[in-house]
Amino acid sequence: MPDASLRPSGAETTTTDRTAELSATGLRVEFPTRSGRVARALDGADLTVRAGEVVALVGESGSGKTTLARSLVGLTRPVAGEIRWEGRPMDRSTRGLKALRRHVQLVLQDPLGALNPRHTVYESVAEGLRIHKLVARSGRTETELVAAALSSAGLRPPESLFLRYPHELSGGQRQRVLIAGALAVQPQLLIADEPVSSLDASIRGEILALLLKLRDELGLGVLVVTHDLGLAWNIADRIAVMYLGRVVEAGPTEEVLTDPQHPYTQALLSVVPEMDRLEPIVLRGEIPDPTRIPSGCRFHPRCPALASGEADPVADACRGTSLPVLSGDPNGHRCACHLVDWRLSTDPEEVSS
Repeated sequence: MPDASLRPSGAETTTTDRTAELSATGLRVEFPTRSGRVARALDGADLTVRAGEVVALVGESGSGKTTLARSLVGLTRPVAGEIRWEGRPMDRSTRGLKALRRHVQLVLQDPLGALNPRHTVYESVAEGLRIHKLVARSGRTETELVAAALSSAGLRPPESLFLRYPHELSGGQRQRVLIAGALAVQPQLLIADEPVSSLDASIRGEILALLLKLRDELGLGVLVVTHDLGLAWNIADRIAVMYLGRVVEAGPTEEVLTDPQHPYTQALLSVVPEMDRLEPIVLRGEIPDPTRIPSGCRFHPRCPALASGEADPVADACRGTSLPVLSGDPNGHRCACHLVDWRLSTDPEEVSS
């Protein structure tokens, strides 16, 4: 059970502010390539994450998920668009980013690579406390705060791990140490990039259960970056599906996964083992080169609905008319697809049938 002592003490004693919100609007991130072309890793991405909820950001490798996560904490600078924290634009000064990261913590995908091999568990968890100078105003010792963070991450007794090094830990323990390091600074949001992709199935369940407890008992918001819709089904309150730098479908988890509207979401969902009632949909080819984003709907070269003739009424639009950026509004179920728009315009009941 998460340790309530992680919450600030004294004048700062409050539950996590469940109105805290991190949002991205119209983000575009570009990287130059050796060929001289520009790769658009993000091409108008919108997303909102609020305290007290778990949001899953889902898509294939190369869809832009990790770039979006890194942008949200200021590690990657967009060339266009805006990121806002609690309604205010991101301050990209050193001081401003430090203040943001006090409230929004990133848990990296590879714990063995993310943890300094020369630092003990104690040093790894204490690092954030020292950077943000949290010990002096907490009324507690550094050792007590480190122990509380480790306990909250499910590592007990915490003192038994203080002097151990990353290579002496199991994969699940390393992941928990990363989470403990993030929790030590008492954030309002966690961004977890593929937090269980390298773990055994039994450990995966424990880490996911831990994230849910942190949401329920500390009021944290969690953005989980994953390629696994099955994981999203088990943990997320909302889902945002990314393809080639944009969110193409978003909404409450139950609505998106029981009534997927975008052909890309349908294809991803069809190969989830738990969804054995669905006929597997095999997508043709790979995600296109981000230096050559297709015209029209960016998914149209791989779209099963277009290939089968189902999307014939809107085929010209699919190939030649760009879709607007999908709003990051956390309310409602939305989809960026010409076929879905056409169905809604001709028969509103057909989309949900």
